[in-house]
Amino acid sequence: MPGPGTAATSDPSPSSLLPRAARVFVAGHRGLVGSAVARRLAADGHEVITRGRDRLDLRDGEGTAAFLREVRPDAVVLAAAKVGGIMANSTYPVQFLEDNLRIQLSVISGAHAAGVPRLLFLGSSCIYPKLAEQPIREESLLTGPLEPTNEAYAIAKIAGITQVRSYRRQYGASYISAMPTNLYGPGDNFDLATSHVLPALIRRFHEARTSGAPEVVLWGTGTPRREFLHVDDVAAACALLLERYDGDEPVNIGCGEDLPISELAEVVREVTGYQGKVVWDTGKPDGTPRKLLDVSRLSALGFKPAVALRDGIAATYEWWLGQEPAS
Repeated sequence: MPGPGTAATSDPSPSSLLPRAARVFVAGHRGLVGSAVARRLAADGHEVITRGRDRLDLRDGEGTAAFLREVRPDAVVLAAAKVGGIMANSTYPVQFLEDNLRIQLSVISGAHAAGVPRLLFLGSSCIYPKLAEQPIREESLLTGPLEPTNEAYAIAKIAGITQVRSYRRQYGASYISAMPTNLYGPGDNFDLATSHVLPALIRRFHEARTSGAPEVVLWGTGTPRREFLHVDDVAAACALLLERYDGDEPVNIGCGEDLPISELAEVVREVTGYQGKVVWDTGKPDGTPRKLLDVSRLSALGFKPAVALRDGIAATYEWWLGQEPAS
């Protein structure tokens, strides 16, 4: 599987918006996206600055601002967020709304107060209307109702985009936003109560195989279509955007291809070696019918994904098996 540095050309040029050997604070460096971004930036020769939750609560505006004034990074990547799947979003909408709002307000306003010249805010493709025209263009934002099961999280992320735009317009800040599609890879969350669909499928099929279960029951109908991108590709896109993009509009990060959840389940079943039956619980929600991003804006900057879906799933499964506990 291609490693960091293979998905896009991102060597800083004389006109790069990110200087060579830049000092970059990656907020959320222990998460799926943040850890991949930190690896990529370090591989590109930048100095990555991090702080764990035990030392800095990003919901604390005063503490976050003081930290940023102290370290004065050249750039900030805001990858920290409270995230989860349909069940978690439906059960804890208050936390998904308020925690994310607090993190965004603290980091973005703190960066500006500290004079940080460059910032990348990472949102989510769930900001777009539930029935947005496919593939979803960045201009679709706020043109229709959201998917109810993740509305609180989506509204928080929309607020982050608006905050970034406001700092650009009012202060001329070189702050940008990017909207990744469904992500997966090393560092993903495999807790069945809070995980997204792909790690949940990997764990469900693995546990069914090891226990000899005759069937696996999955939520919904299996018909919704989703796009998936490996975190190493997302990290490459983030590095590219930091160096080359300074626009007011958010930028979609994706691969431009999707597949039905039922087909995804078959790929995961094959990778994990499960031989039993798949049963779809149609009484459970499907979520958004389709969510495919238009990635023409990112592609125009020279981005092209490097990790094939099946290869990425296999590598992610292998990574998870190496963790403790494995199941």
